[in-house]
Amino acid sequence: MELRQRGDTPARRPAVISPELQAKIDWRRRAADEPFRGVVTSDGLKSGLFPLRTTGLDVTGVRRAAEDYLAALAPGELAEARFAMDDVSWRHWVNGMRYFLRHGLCLEDLEEAKRDKALAVIRQSLSAYGYTQVIDLMHLNLTMGELRGEEYQLNEWLYWFSVYGSPEDGGPWGWQLDGHHVCVNCVFVGDQMTLTPTFLGAEPVVAEAGKYAGTVVFRREEAIGQRLYTSLTAEQQGKALISAELPPELFTGAFRDNFELDYAGLPFGDLTGPQRQIAVDLLGLYVGRAREDQAGVRMEEVLAHEADTYFAWAGQPGGVFYYRLHSPVILAEFEHMAGVLYANDYPTRRHIHTVVRTPNGGDYGIDLLRQHHERFHREDSK
Repeated sequence: MELRQRGDTPARRPAVISPELQAKIDWRRRAADEPFRGVVTSDGLKSGLFPLRTTGLDVTGVRRAAEDYLAALAPGELAEARFAMDDVSWRHWVNGMRYFLRHGLCLEDLEEAKRDKALAVIRQSLSAYGYTQVIDLMHLNLTMGELRGEEYQLNEWLYWFSVYGSPEDGGPWGWQLDGHHVCVNCVFVGDQMTLTPTFLGAEPVVAEAGKYAGTVVFRREEAIGQRLYTSLTAEQQGKALISAELPPELFTGAFRDNFELDYAGLPFGDLTGPQRQIAVDLLGLYVGRAREDQAGVRMEEVLAHEADTYFAWAGQPGGVFYYRLHSPVILAEFEHMAGVLYANDYPTRRHIHTVVRTPNGGDYGIDLLRQHHERFHREDSK
């Protein structure tokens, strides 16, 4: 497949910001500055879904990994590496190669030992499956750089890592990994963990040559989603199908923290036993990016709302398609995309985007943080 000409690829640090680019930057800043509500339906915010509680899970390992990373940084690096828990930069993540709105420390600029300590924080937070997927996507970023001869702006380490809060004092804290096709937000409030918003994508999804030849991503998300739709009866497919055409992009990507999206498609209650198992397996791929113990707690939370969960589909199972899983406590989207670095203006299976959200105020652990503040710091605000 033909690659787009190099002149169409944005530079890492544009020397000149055009009026059109400046308008995009300004719009994104305004969107991030909006008071946070979260992804909701037209019925509005549903409260009481995420009680502050103790799970009994051990989070000391990941906390110590964060402390170890911060302790390794020089004073100047430390000043750039960490932010207050309520800093607006949480909401500045974006899938793209451009440098603007990036924050924290770029992994490419870190000494290898310090970069390894940053990766240790991520590894301790994710499952083996989740961590491998993130690293594979970073590797595929280099694959595209190799294809285009642009490794300086498309490579495996051009990702920004930020730490929020103070893991040293036992309070709420978190981290963010942000860059092209990899945007992960992770928050710890006590021993509860929130791993959304998480945007993961790839173009290409297979490395056919280069340093990481043989790397393949999203095959399970693609295949199990397809299997679920094709397992449906004609009547069920009629309910699940929301459009013959794919949407132009994911509904709840970057800078859509307050997006309004109603339930659509086939309720899980209409699934047969075998169909339900496929649907649960599909949910598990997205929930299972978190470390195993936290994923277990999260899956219980998700399945507690199974009766209010919907599967929606667009496109053709034998070709390109979009699907989403949507309930009051989870929203996962998958879509085959048109080319950006490849010169095709139509969706193909070579370019995939996914996003996972925690609706109704759960993203970035914000509802948990609100409850934590009310319970433990009410006097501080008086």
